[in-house]
Amino acid sequence: MNITAEASGGAAQCRRILLVDDSADAALAMSMLLEALGHEVRTEHDGPRALASIDDFKPDVVVLDIGLPGMNGFDVAREMRKRDATRSALLLALTGWGSDADRQSAFDAGFDHHLTKPVTIGDLEALLARP
Repeated sequence: MNITAEASGGAAQCRRILLVDDSADAALAMSMLLEALGHEVRTEHDGPRALASIDDFKPDVVVLDIGLPGMNGFDVAREMRKRDATRSALLLALTGWGSDADRQSAFDAGFDHHLTKPVTIGDLEALLARP
């Protein structure tokens, strides 16, 4: 898609974003924000459903919580990096897990960036605006 949305500080390309968070309220709030910024968002609440949705949705960006029930975000990220549909997607950890060890584990699992909740909209927009 070549749709653009006005983001604070300039125009950002519309992205297909898969948002994975087990908190329904947090996922709803974040999806509404991302949609208001002009992005197409699909929301899932656990790892297996996120993995099941990537082949048909083909996200450009995955915003993934680490503390998911059952299959944690590290395992989901590792599996996504093996799949064609998400091998080159921008993988963002958005989590309450913010220790240095958590950050390193996120990078080791294949995440491109580690963001600790609460994230500022400016930080998120800056990452989404990158080519």
